[in-house]
Amino acid sequence: QVQLVESGGGLVQAGASLRLFCAASGRTFSNYNMGWFRQAPGKDREFVAAINWNGGRTDYAGSLKGRFTISRDNAKNTVYLQMNSLKPEDTAVYSCAASTASRNPWPARRTGEYNSWGQGTQVTVSS
Repeated sequence: QVQLVESGGGLVQAGASLRLFCAASGRTFSNYNMGWFRQAPGKDREFVAAINWNGGRTDYAGSLKGRFTISRDNAKNTVYLQMNSLKPEDTAVYSCAASTASRNPWPARRTGEYNSWGQGTQVTVSS
């Protein structure tokens, strides 16, 4: 399995931007579709965005499209999540996940379609 480490979270004010990073190691990064999920306190983990193995296709949760942008750099084994116009309701632990492209459907919005997960990075948006 691929190992994933997120970074870039922090405490920001409403309206600010943050860029999250997810560094992958251990397996061929381009074999995986990648996703970002988030989990707020007391809530279920929810899908945020996904990007296919070569970056040619993206998918977003409807409520986040337009504010969040997912991208990847296979040469750097990294996937990014650019978050703009952050709101207090965006406060959550954000986790990246890897889905074996040859074994799972696209788009992959369910947690069960991902086989590797990072530890997560906390994003807190104050009002």
